Amino acid sequence: MTTFAWLKGHGTENDFLILPDPDGTVHGDLDAAFVAALCDRRRGLGADGVLRAVRAAPGEGAEWFMDYRNADGTIAEMCGNGVRVFARYLALEGLVDSSVPVPVATRDGIKVVTYDGIAIAVDMGVPRLLGESKVVAEGTARAARHVDVGNPHAVAFVDDLGEAGTLLEEPQYDPAVYPDGVNIEFVARRGPRHVAMRVHERGAGETRSCGTGAVAVALATAAADGNDPAPDEDVTYRVDVPGGTLHVTWRADGHAVLAGPAVIIARGDLTWLG
Repeated sequence: MTTFAWLKGHGTENDFLILPDPDGTVHGDLDAAFVAALCDRRRGLGADGVLRAVRAAPGEGAEWFMDYRNADGTIAEMCGNGVRVFARYLALEGLVDSSVPVPVATRDGIKVVTYDGIAIAVDMGVPRLLGESKVVAEGTARAARHVDVGNPHAVAFVDDLGEAGTLLEEPQYDPAVYPDGVNIEFVARRGPRHVAMRVHERGAGETRSCGTGAVAVALATAAADGNDPAPDEDVTYRVDVPGGTLHVTWRADGHAVLAGPAVIIARGDLTWLG
């Protein structure tokens, strides 16, 4: 039996449990079964993933490290909505100065966040547009663009998002292209530089939003619009997700900036008996 503090937040309804653990002494290495139980929406607190807030190692270039775990307990390289919710937590607790850009250490390197009211923007670095792959959903195979946003994505264009089906089961993909699994996005155009998407996240299933997925979708759409390998000037795409709206700016220097709301909704202490 153990007691610990927790918070819950979300970015466009992509929800996370935050576990404060500044010295790394509360949760240790985070047991995968424990994370999965916490994230379970029937036997736990319920979330798409866990963000452990721990101080970064000296020399990392940031004070705080986001230790992100998928809902099934597996380790993930990066989470775009997660890092924005993590940044909101840091500001709420007075752990950073939100009037200036704040660096956050992640497994995909340093990400710099900028606060603007309820919105938080994060420089996601330089994603990579790779080759074509294939995904299969509802028995239909579709071409997909392989995009690396620090984690792997397969972006498939559809005429209607309903073509993705229920997404209760993970769509099939080529394990030779994605040996560690993949986040799969289905995207439909809504207008000039405006798309909508659904996503099946690796280790979580379908979620209401995915920040890295929105970046992957924006870049794949921009590439289809003729901006490949990088735009001549900054271009911004609106990406509608089931939980709201995100904006992705693909800058001329190759960096992608993800922006949208991020909020903390609850906190408490939990005595874990599981």
